[in-house]
Amino acid sequence: MGRFYITTPIFYVNDVPHLGHAYCAVNADAIARWHRGLGDETLFLTGTDEHGAKVAESAEKHSMSPADWTDRTSERFQEAWRTLNISNDDFIRTTEARHYSTVQTFLQRIYDNGYIVKDTYKGLYCISCEDYYTTEALVGGRCPVHLCDVVEMEEDNYFFRLSAFEDRLLEWYESAPDAIAPFAKRNEALSFIKGGLKDVSITRTSLTWGVPVPWDSSHVFYVWYDALINYLTAIGYGTDDEKVATWWPHVHHLIGKEIIRFHCVWWPAMCMAAGIEPPSNIFVHGWLLVGGSKLSKSMAADEDSPVKLTDITPASLTEDFGVDAVRYHLLRETPLGSDGDFSIGALASRYNSDLANNLGNLVARVATVVGSKCGGVGPCPDPESPLAEAAAAAVSGAADAWEKFAPHEALEATWRLIGATNAELEATSPWKAEPGSVDNVLGSALEVLRIVALLISAAMPATADEIWQRIGLSGSPASELLPGAAAWGGYPGGLTVIKGDPLFPRRK
Repeated sequence: MGRFYITTPIFYVNDVPHLGHAYCAVNADAIARWHRGLGDETLFLTGTDEHGAKVAESAEKHSMSPADWTDRTSERFQEAWRTLNISNDDFIRTTEARHYSTVQTFLQRIYDNGYIVKDTYKGLYCISCEDYYTTEALVGGRCPVHLCDVVEMEEDNYFFRLSAFEDRLLEWYESAPDAIAPFAKRNEALSFIKGGLKDVSITRTSLTWGVPVPWDSSHVFYVWYDALINYLTAIGYGTDDEKVATWWPHVHHLIGKEIIRFHCVWWPAMCMAAGIEPPSNIFVHGWLLVGGSKLSKSMAADEDSPVKLTDITPASLTEDFGVDAVRYHLLRETPLGSDGDFSIGALASRYNSDLANNLGNLVARVATVVGSKCGGVGPCPDPESPLAEAAAAAVSGAADAWEKFAPHEALEATWRLIGATNAELEATSPWKAEPGSVDNVLGSALEVLRIVALLISAAMPATADEIWQRIGLSGSPASELLPGAAAWGGYPGGLTVIKGDPLFPRRK
C-alpha cells in the first residue's frame, strides 16, 4: 500500500462539458478507483478553471456577470461527473478563496526569488487559448489549435523568467526519464525546451476577472499561471506544509496533448522557481475526434465546423446506453496517449459484442444453470479448473496495465478471461449434464465472475456491484484489496445465486 494523487486538468467554463472532458475524467476516475482497490491512500482532484478573457466574454454573451456564469457552468461540470459516477475526492474552483490564497503565496515566493520581472509585451494573442503565438506558429494566420483569428495586443505585464530554467529543465528531464509519458510526448516537450525558452507574460492589466497580484494591485494573474497552481491549492500549499509533503511526491497529472507546453515546461519551471520539486509524473492523453475533428467547444461554435458537441454530451449517451457502458467504451476504445475516433456506431457495437453477448451472457448463463442444476445455490470452484490459469493471467495483465495507465489493456485482459469462460461452458455444456455432476464447472464459473467483478470495479463500478450481489456475495468488490483478493478459490460456495434481468439488454 502506498499513496496516489491523481489530477485532471481543471476544465474551462466558457461552455458546457463535452465528451472530450468526459474521456479524461473517466480515465482518471478509473485509475483512482483501481488504486483505492489496492489499498493505496488515494486523492483524486478535478475542477473548473474560471478566470480569463474567454470566461468574461462568455458571461457577457449570456448577459450574466462572470461570477454568476462560472457558478452555473461549474455546476454543469459537477453534474456531468455525478452522472458518470466520477469519484473525485475534491472539486476545485479557481474562484475559491483557498485558491486565491495559494496562488498569491506561490507566485509571491517566485517574485521574491527574483524570477518575476516587469516589462512590456506585444504579440499575437488567441483568446480561446489564452496564449500568445508567433507569426510562424499560426496556421493560415489563425490559431493552430482553435483555427480562430488572433488579435494583436500590447500591455505592461509581469514576466516569469522561464529562460532562466532551460538548463535545469533539461537536467530534470535527464534525471527523471519517466516523469513525462508516453515517451513521444516527453520528446515533444523536450524538443520545445531545446529550441530555446523565452520569458512569458503572467499578468494582465486589461482584465479584472482574475487573481490579484499581491505586490501590484493593478494586475491580475494570467489564467494559465493561476490554473496550474490548483494542484497545490488542493493539498494546502501555503497553509499545511505537512499535507503538501504527504501528497506532492505522489502526484500524477493526466492532461490533454494540447496543454503539454504549459504542464511539461512552464509548470515544472514554476515549481523550481518557488523552491519545490516538479511534479513526479505527467501523463499526456490524445484527443477524441469526431469525423477527424478535435472535440472542441470553440470549433463546435463555428458554423463551418461539422462537429456538434452539444449533441455528444455525457448525459445524452448515458441516457441511451447506461453509465457503465459509456465508461467502458471510453476506457476500452481509445488507449491513453493516442488519438481516437468516437462514433455512436462503435459504442453500440461494443455494447452488443462485449457487454451484452460476452459479459452479460456469461452472467445470465451461469445463474440460469445454477438455478436449474444446483437449486439456485452456487457450488465451490474447482481448484484444478483450467480457468484458474486464465484467471491468474487476467489478474496479472490487468494489474500491470492499470499501473502503466493503460485501462484498455486491463479491460482486454479481463475480457480474455470472460471469453475463456464462455468457451469452457460451451465445451462442457453443464446445462445438458445431470445435477450433481456440474458443481466443479459451475463453481469455477462463479469464481470467474467474482474475479471479473473485482477487475472491472474500477471501470464499471455499478456493474461490478450488481454481479457481486447476484452471485451471493456481501459488501462490494471495491472494498476488497487487489491483487490478493483475486487469487483463485475465493468464492465460498453455498450462496444463493440470482439470475435477475439482463445486465445489458441487446440493442437492435
